[in-house]
Amino acid sequence: MVQYCFQSANISCLKATRPTELYVILYIFFSAVEMLTVCGNLVVIISISHFKQLHTPTNLLVLSLAVADLLVGVIVMPFTIIRSIESCWYFGSMFCSVYTLFLLLLTSVSISNLVFIAIDRYFAICDPFFYSNKITVQVTLHFISISWLISVFYTLAIIYFKGYIDDPTELNICPGDCVFVFTSKWGTIDMFVTFIFPFSMMILFYTKIFIVAKRHARVINSVTQQRKSSERKEINIPKRSERKAAKTLGIVVAVFIMCWVPYYICTLLVPYMNTDDPSAVVQAFAWIANCNSSMNPVIYALFYPWFKKSLKLIVTLKICNQGSSLINLFPDV
Repeated sequence: MVQYCFQSANISCLKATRPTELYVILYIFFSAVEMLTVCGNLVVIISISHFKQLHTPTNLLVLSLAVADLLVGVIVMPFTIIRSIESCWYFGSMFCSVYTLFLLLLTSVSISNLVFIAIDRYFAICDPFFYSNKITVQVTLHFISISWLISVFYTLAIIYFKGYIDDPTELNICPGDCVFVFTSKWGTIDMFVTFIFPFSMMILFYTKIFIVAKRHARVINSVTQQRKSSERKEINIPKRSERKAAKTLGIVVAVFIMCWVPYYICTLLVPYMNTDDPSAVVQAFAWIANCNSSMNPVIYALFYPWFKKSLKLIVTLKICNQGSSLINLFPDV
């Protein structure tokens, strides 16, 4: 029997019919991903906010990225989950606009934060003297403010100038569905502003970082073999930590690119797709993109020792102890 999303309107979207067991499995799986997104990014936010040792320019950018990822988990993911499993949008056209606005905003914030992280790592590795003197916490806070403000204005500009197609007949989608597709003009603008330019910048910076880091490693190995003094060791330690941070955040950038590139390409090609349900294709790639928000805490857990230690302190409620903000999270340094 054919089921519609809205039984009173047989021109609405067709509701997916699945076995009850499959519904349960899908809801458990997607809910677990959402919980990982929310809890993982909360740990990052609490850790960097609470422990003074983590109050560094780089970590403030990581904090800003975690806030955006947390908001994706709280505001975007729940409705994406229901839409993906039920194949229906039950929340009306008005909330569809709100949902889309937050999706655009948080995506833009994440991208701009990752660009600033790439710039931060570039100067830390390639020009450490300039970095230590010029890239301060205050400067980084300005970068973060710029990142959020530009993202807000860009998102509002898309809405104000109607840079999206709002006629379902143009997209071959059923009434009541929630699909966001740029117009041809704004699709080109968005492709450059949020894809080509920032992604090229990130790739360029990290390519330069990789080349310089390899050169530094060769120099350090050569010097270490010739001279192993305690003074030399003190100089090398921060360099190793900066290189490790660059490597970890480079992985974050690479994963982000892999998750979002298919979605960007898909939104551009939707008007030309020869398919009965283009919204299903968009939703599938949008879900992959949203899952990126759950991956960053996993990457931090794998590569940042401080994340594991701070997680233990948070779970055991030891961060509630007096003076816990001064705990040394890097005992080996």
